[in-house]
Amino acid sequence: MFSSHLAHAHVSKSVDTAEPPVTVGLSGRLMLPTEDEFDCTATEMTAESARLTCFARPNRNDRIIIYLQHIGRVEGKVTHLTGDGFSIAIAATERKREKLAAQLAWIAKRQALGLPEDRRHDRLTPRNPNATLLLNDGNTVGCRIIDLSLSGAAIEIEPRPALGTTVRLGNMGGSIVRHFMEGVAIEFDSVQSKDALIEFL
Repeated sequence: MFSSHLAHAHVSKSVDTAEPPVTVGLSGRLMLPTEDEFDCTATEMTAESARLTCFARPNRNDRIIIYLQHIGRVEGKVTHLTGDGFSIAIAATERKREKLAAQLAWIAKRQALGLPEDRRHDRLTPRNPNATLLLNDGNTVGCRIIDLSLSGAAIEIEPRPALGTTVRLGNMGGSIVRHFMEGVAIEFDSVQSKDALIEFL
């Protein structure tokens, strides 16, 4: 279950009209204030707002927590409902907003150039994101899985283990290959079977 406590983050009062929304098609999972969880897809995003398709029907001004493929955690307030979902104004610090803008710029560039996905296997959003990471010194740290695939995972964790640290997520061994704002990316030691991911899906 996602934490129902929202971080205190500034919501910009102005709408950035300089940057058009990026068509993204990112799968994810969201939680409503009622703590009900739903699968969703972000169809368009800017650093200020996002449009989502989802069976969930929140109320205007509800605060929403979303974990999106490739993006990670996004928080926001519902601005209006649409026929197949709703739109949110994203709540974020300036640093987080700049990071999000950079991520969206890369997605837009990749689409414009016709580049393939930069990951070897499809990323899946877990239904049970809460997990424990075993570090190489024997310590365990609680974490939240943002997404995972047969070859790796992105997890939200604090503090972030150093690059190259060997870790174990469930029955899957791997190492830390990248840092990002919310956590780290893990590359598994070998390509997993889908059965190995069952406990998280």
